[in-house]
Order: sequence, then C-alpha cells, then structure tokens
Amino acid sequence: MGFNLALSSPSGAGKTTITKKLSQKYPNIKVSISHTTRKPRSNEIDGVDYYFVSKNDFEDLITKNHFYEHAQIFDNYYGTSKEFVKKLHEKKFDVVFDIDWQGTKKLSSYKELNLIKIFILPPNKDELKKRLINRNQDNLKIVEKRLMQYESDIQHWFDYDYIVINNDLESCFGQIEKIIKNHKKEKMSFI
Repeated sequence: MGFNLALSSPSGAGKTTITKKLSQKYPNIKVSISHTTRKPRSNEIDGVDYYFVSKNDFEDLITKNHFYEHAQIFDNYYGTSKEFVKKLHEKKFDVVFDIDWQGTKKLSSYKELNLIKIFILPPNKDELKKRLINRNQDNLKIVEKRLMQYESDIQHWFDYDYIVINNDLESCFGQIEKIIKNHKKEKMSFI
C-alpha cells in the first residue's frame, strides 16, 4: 500500500489547490476523487474533479457500503469510494484525500490506511473571506455560509498530526512537501 495523506481546511483555505499541485508535481501521488451530488462548477470535469451523481444514486451507493466515508455538507453529499482508493493502492500509488474534518475522522477509523493528517488554515478570517470572494465560484449567500462554517471547522484542528498556515501558497506547499518526505523516509527505513 502507498502513503495516505488527508488534507483538510475550512472552505477557501487552499486544500484543493495544494492537492492538485501535489499530484501535478509528483506522478506517484494520486488524488482520491470523491463522489458528490453537488452540481459541477464551470471548470470541473466529471471523473477528474469529482464523480458527479444524483442524490438517488449516491444514496444507493451508501446502502451498498461503497464509501469509506460520506457526509452531507452545504446540502450536498460527498463520499470517498473504497473501490477507487483500493485500485490506487494496488497500483502502488500514494493517495491524497482532499476532505473535510468529518471525512478525515471517519477515514482515520480505518487503521489500514495509516493516514497522515494535515489541517490547513488561512492566516485569518478576513483573508479567508477575501479568498472566497476572489475565487468567484459561489454567490455571496454561500460565501457567508462558508464563513459561518469556519468557526466550527477550526475547532477540529487538534485531530490532526500537523497544522499548516497558508499565508503564502508556495511556502505552505513547501511545508507539506517536507512533511510528506519525512514520513516517506520513516516508512522506507522500516523496509
């Protein structure tokens, strides 16, 4: 099995950008592609960003025990497919999970995943609001909902192995690279 890393953050703090940068820079790192009932954004592709499914199909997958974890967030379901992750492991890929704290908590219950958990924080709430508005993906009502969720999200930082402040994307990315390299070295020293 490869290396498993969970990246979590309040919405807009940078976890998806960092996840994509990791998979682009390191061919051995693959992103776990979640299923969701959310409608795709204009720049998103089914099977690349998410597996976009109907609510009925998602609920059917729940009854078939298809997910390591699933949750309802902002009126939509999200879930991590066991089959998808197992296929990546069979091919000896390292897997990064772009996931919220609820999902990380559920994934952590699967000890065989040996999950390393990193929580990414913005420098402050004002900066987070600026980022959410500037990314121009949500209307102001959703931005406000995400900001209200921020207070709840940051209460879960203590469940993580590492906390990284995303004040500057390149610096944050570098810190996460160091964490991964240190854990890969530790793993290799036992082989």
